Amino acid sequence: MAEIPPNNRRFDKGFFTRERFAVAAKYLAMPNRARLFKYGGIAALALALVFLADAFIGRASFIAGPLSARHALFAKNCSSCHTAAHGAPNANCQSCHQKSAGERQVYGFAKHYQYRSADVDRSSPHSQEMTCGTCHREHQGRQNTLQNVADNKCVGCHDMRSFHSGHPEFEFARKKIPNPSNLTFQHILHVREVMKEQKLSNAENACLSCHTPKPDGRTFQPLSYAKACDRCHLGETESTPYMPLKSGGRPGVATLAEIRKSASPGTQWAEYWNADEFSEQGGAVKKRIVYHADPWVLYNLQQIRHQLYPGAELADLINTTAELPPEQARTLYEEATGTLQKQIESLRGNQSPDVQNEVSSLTQVLKLIQQRIDEPYAPLDETKFAVTNGDRSGADERAYAPVIDSLTKPCQLCHTVQKATIRRVKTDLRTMVRAEFDHRAHVLHAKCLDCHNVIPFRQYLGTDDKPAPSQDNAQIVNLPTIEKCQSCHTSKAAPATCTTCHLFHPDREHWASLTR
Repeated sequence: MAEIPPNNRRFDKGFFTRERFAVAAKYLAMPNRARLFKYGGIAALALALVFLADAFIGRASFIAGPLSARHALFAKNCSSCHTAAHGAPNANCQSCHQKSAGERQVYGFAKHYQYRSADVDRSSPHSQEMTCGTCHREHQGRQNTLQNVADNKCVGCHDMRSFHSGHPEFEFARKKIPNPSNLTFQHILHVREVMKEQKLSNAENACLSCHTPKPDGRTFQPLSYAKACDRCHLGETESTPYMPLKSGGRPGVATLAEIRKSASPGTQWAEYWNADEFSEQGGAVKKRIVYHADPWVLYNLQQIRHQLYPGAELADLINTTAELPPEQARTLYEEATGTLQKQIESLRGNQSPDVQNEVSSLTQVLKLIQQRIDEPYAPLDETKFAVTNGDRSGADERAYAPVIDSLTKPCQLCHTVQKATIRRVKTDLRTMVRAEFDHRAHVLHAKCLDCHNVIPFRQYLGTDDKPAPSQDNAQIVNLPTIEKCQSCHTSKAAPATCTTCHLFHPDREHWASLTR
């Protein structure tokens, strides 16, 4: 390369080095770009025509991908779901999926906040609410299932990473919550008796003798006395001790003849009851045969309860205690209206015009009450049925205790009695209150006792030994902890996604209520 003389300032571009490159004396002329713009415009126009043709003829399959099979017919009209400048708003989804009105709709965030709690106070609007399309991704192809929501959509609000990382232990195990069954029951004793009676060699078959699956196999039907207990308990040999007759202010019970004479509303059962089931002697009476939910026992309990707690008038409308969580208050109101309905029906046979006018008026009032109860979000106060200290009459409860104990003696084999009331039995206990569980999918890989092993069945079934009450009682939650579930639900085995167990829209009963 030639060296540039130092005095030639025209080509002197600096003093960092003495090496220099030759430069042109004038700027080079750039080639004409008209041809480039011409061909580029033609290509852009062709691409626009392709997009337009795809939008109006090809159903947008090229732009956004084909719709899922459930939404395939909407591909003919994009405006069915999409709104200009607003994407796919929830209102368009609700036009098909949410026929019922109101703030707490089945598919809304408010309903999600009430998941299994039925607590209306939890359903306040949330600042981070998202549209339906945020979680349910469309245009992913005909085989796409919109219900399969990715975990990252859930953990955006819930502070955990995965089922194996950050997921808390089940609440009943973490807080050591007992089973509030209000029932005296030993599983091992009953399994032994069922296996002996039915000559079974498999303990699982003995379990299914009482725990009857629902037709879909996912869960079990609520336990009932008629299905699970009747064939063994309260036979013809079960009776009450002799109890004093009620006289003046003395604690006692009413005879069948006195109940018939009173003709109180709801006592029509006394008209056809067999008087030979009672035995009287020396100012005392006993019932020689006691049935489950025996009307004579319940009637006398109600009368004693009314004498002790006259301020708790609504408590007389239910046969058992009002020990239910607030979200189940509807059960108490339904029992109470059922009692009122029976009392009204018992008065229809009275031909007195005054009675018939009163029956008609009560029927209308009862309809209004039932409409209020049927409203899914009507606030219902369960405490109105409870017996409190303010309801006491001042009578000596200790004087009534022997009568109550004798009256309920056959019942106390399984039940506990409190404040002249049989404590309520939880017939359908929901322990996994935030998750769904499908027994049908699990029994293919495991037996009942593989998971329900907190009570040591296998240790005692082959022996005559009696386990300690701390090992086998109705308060024990005989369910596996999360560790047992995690042993099968892994990334390489059974699915462990959020939607495997949890639902965002849990109110399945109303999914098909198109006219609500």
